[in-house]
Amino acid sequence: MVNFRLTAGQRGDAPLGNTLLDDFAPGEVGAIIADATYDSDAIRQRGRRLKAKVCIRPNPTRKTKKRYNKQTYKRSTLIERFFGRLKRCRRIATRYEKKAANFAGVIWLAALVIDMISMSVPPGRPLRNSK
Repeated sequence: MVNFRLTAGQRGDAPLGNTLLDDFAPGEVGAIIADATYDSDAIRQRGRRLKAKVCIRPNPTRKTKKRYNKQTYKRSTLIERFFGRLKRCRRIATRYEKKAANFAGVIWLAALVIDMISMSVPPGRPLRNSK
């Protein structure tokens, strides 16, 4: 399952981390994988209430280091690569759509196309020909 919220470009991601989980009921989310930006006790507790496995890399400035599963955290690169592919779409990178609802629709459409392409490519093969 995926959830996203559009924000102003200058706004940070961390304050919205907890609100992204608002739309899910306990048991709907299998795992929450996030980087150090989202490392807060509130998000970790929220994940436990949702009965999800929480894998958040601890912030280096945290006084008490929290444990996390490094093998599970490696899956976060899938998310980073997806956003890289999404940003290749010129219409999204330059935000041609001025209304938030239209821009969100373009993001959903591009995400669907990227997902369909990735399902049609055999595992282990790149999505694009590299030169």
